Amino acid sequence: MRDAVGSFVGWSSDLIFPDAETPTRPTHKVGKGISRRIESVASQKEVPGRKLKSAAKDIPTTSGTKSQIMMRLEKMVDESDIMHGAIRSIDFDEGVFGAAHFEIIAKEDMQQLFEHDELGIAVIHTYIWYMYVTLMRGTELCNRFNFIVASRINATLITKNPTSVKNDLVDRFMAAGDNTTPSLYFLPFNSGNGGHWVLVAMDLSRLIVYYLDSLSGDWSKYPSMKKTVDASKKNYRNRKDITWVRVQCPQQNNSVDCGFFVLRFMRDIIALNRIDIPKMYFEEYKSYSRAHLDEMKDELCQFIVDQRII
Repeated sequence: MRDAVGSFVGWSSDLIFPDAETPTRPTHKVGKGISRRIESVASQKEVPGRKLKSAAKDIPTTSGTKSQIMMRLEKMVDESDIMHGAIRSIDFDEGVFGAAHFEIIAKEDMQQLFEHDELGIAVIHTYIWYMYVTLMRGTELCNRFNFIVASRINATLITKNPTSVKNDLVDRFMAAGDNTTPSLYFLPFNSGNGGHWVLVAMDLSRLIVYYLDSLSGDWSKYPSMKKTVDASKKNYRNRKDITWVRVQCPQQNNSVDCGFFVLRFMRDIIALNRIDIPKMYFEEYKSYSRAHLDEMKDELCQFIVDQRII
């Protein structure tokens, strides 16, 4: 996966990290952008886990072909000013990351979906927003699962300013309030060099960190990440040792799917409502086919249409 340079437009001054690299896209001109304040319209009365569980049992048999909803969204994008360099600035629900957050959507981000390309941070964050609105908001799951902004915690930023990154993690833990009951913090972590995505899922109540990597290897590939996570948890809770668990999760068979796999890991953990992740992963999902990933793309396409982002 490519290592792109951070390109958030109109980012507030306290969130700017000069020269920091994040897996996004080339810089766009703000003057051409169209900002829209997006308010979520999904029902807050969804039964926890019902929508995604039912979807997971009905995986399409034809994979690699574009669905009707994807073709509809692609047509909308083709006919919009996004094709000519415009952007969309989207305000997320504060509950997604525990604080105000906005994302920039541009042509390159939409093409990642349409062409099944390497995922950048905007698509990662937008699908997280989809999971929060569709599955979690207004339910007990908000107390069990939390998301960490991937643009604030990555290999490049840790190298440049590890103390600041550690403090960001501690602030996120504190924003969620009481962490004495079991819950998971999801951190989609990008390697920086090469842009590989892995999932780090942290249980503060038990001082356990689950590591899910769709390529072979473990956290020893990212020693600075492990050191930062260990330091932040000890700083927040206590000085006890932290247990890291490498989960034998589904593996990708190409060079572009790591971002999709990270999203699918989070999706299935939340849908199953499981705080404890089995070391051998879940019996329901021992492997992911292309159809599993296409299902997520269709979910996100429908969400983008429903939220009137384009």
